[in-house]
Amino acid sequence: MTFKKIRSARFGIALAAAVLSFAVVAQAGPPLICHTIEIGQAKSLPWISHNWNLSGGEAYDTKNLVRDTLEILAPDTPVLVRMETLRRATLYACKDPVAAKELLARLHARATSAESSGHPDALAWFDVGYLAETYKQWIGQKWMRVSADEQNPAAGVDGYALVKKALTLRGSDPQMEFAAALITFSGPTAEHREHAQRAIAGAKTDPLLAQNLATRFIGPQTETMSQLLAKN
Repeated sequence: MTFKKIRSARFGIALAAAVLSFAVVAQAGPPLICHTIEIGQAKSLPWISHNWNLSGGEAYDTKNLVRDTLEILAPDTPVLVRMETLRRATLYACKDPVAAKELLARLHARATSAESSGHPDALAWFDVGYLAETYKQWIGQKWMRVSADEQNPAAGVDGYALVKKALTLRGSDPQMEFAAALITFSGPTAEHREHAQRAIAGAKTDPLLAQNLATRFIGPQTETMSQLLAKN
């Protein structure tokens, strides 16, 4: 077999593996929604479901969604807790379009206010960006069976760009790198690889992040998060 043929075969194998990886995630569901973030005993929005499905038994009043979410997203709240809180907020917001729009607007106002005062807040920009990307993976998607005229509040918002801005402001933060790796799971590839490598490396000194990387994507038949991230 010639070198050209060997290289072509290797490329084919790599491509097939990548397609399979993306197919597994696509079949299981969007990563920002379907994968629960482990937060230990930290406070987040109330939740009785054990996965991304709202069972119908939740008694949470979405009229409190904006207030409760903003209170949880305090300056000392870890990034992983912010990720899980924004994931839950998105699922609740699907039932309340008014709350969905207000939450994104309030988070954006908080970030721009800090920026205008000369004290840009990395976590505030992260919250806006991560919520926007989570919204885009769920609200208004065809599997939600919403009306055709329903508009996603995050339409036109480049959430990933805001998360990258947060990373620039914050510096080294493996938990935020993990969030960026999830956002870029389907691309851009180079950026995803860099975020994944930094997250995996940082988990060596971050037990909670290490725990999250060791969890299965969704269900026992899927790979661990670190395996999925490293594969891409």
